[in-house]
Amino acid sequence: MRRRARWLRRAREEDERVKDRDLLKTVEEVFDPITMGHVERLIAKGVIRELRGVVSAGKEARVYWARGRGGRELAVKIYLSFTAEFRKSIRKYILGDPRFERIPSGNFRRLIYEWTRKEFRNLRRLREAGVRVPEPLAFQGNVLVMEFLGEEGYRAPLLVEAAREAAGGEILELWRDTVEQLRGIVCRARLVHADLSEYNLIVWRGGVWVIDVAQAVSHGHPHAAEFLERDIRNIASFYRGLLGAEPPGLGELRGELLECLKGSR
Repeated sequence: MRRRARWLRRAREEDERVKDRDLLKTVEEVFDPITMGHVERLIAKGVIRELRGVVSAGKEARVYWARGRGGRELAVKIYLSFTAEFRKSIRKYILGDPRFERIPSGNFRRLIYEWTRKEFRNLRRLREAGVRVPEPLAFQGNVLVMEFLGEEGYRAPLLVEAAREAAGGEILELWRDTVEQLRGIVCRARLVHADLSEYNLIVWRGGVWVIDVAQAVSHGHPHAAEFLERDIRNIASFYRGLLGAEPPGLGELRGELLECLKGSR
């Protein structure tokens, strides 16, 4: 309870530091007429009832807090549909994926729409496999609507943030839970996250949740093994820094995950 109170207090303090002009700039960047049309369709369908402020702002997407049916808190992720940097960054994840081979060269907006659809489907696939991910609710164009991980419009802490206040025993629990989510991703959902780190894991309701899964690839992707090795290396490095030693069971975990990958090909 004390940790939850501290988290909410820090979140409110950070929120107060957001300038109105920064929010306006973000809205102007994201809401081009076509994107606005997608948002309006989701509102007309009753998926979104109220759209509020920015939860997070990255180079590839903005996430807004919203309300849906029954006042349910939502996260509305809007992919930026015009950045050349985004086009370059996702290239390695779409090469070899037949869903993207059908898209004509130069049709970047259609590419982003398919990317949004891919994240929705990955979320659904992971959730069905028992992995803790936000519930996917709807998508339209470059707009994805999902469950909000947080409270009163304040997002739950990232793993990198939550770990700052965790004691040794709590860190081990976080590691074990992260391992379970990783097993679920690779061995049950038969996916590779491909960008796993302390910045796309959230600690919420006593557990570790996985976010940002648009780039996740199936086991048949030509770079799946390379991406999996990187995921394991990244998350192990983070916990090694916290624990001051190799995370327990790391070798066995690597062997298990690689066997799951190999066995499904």
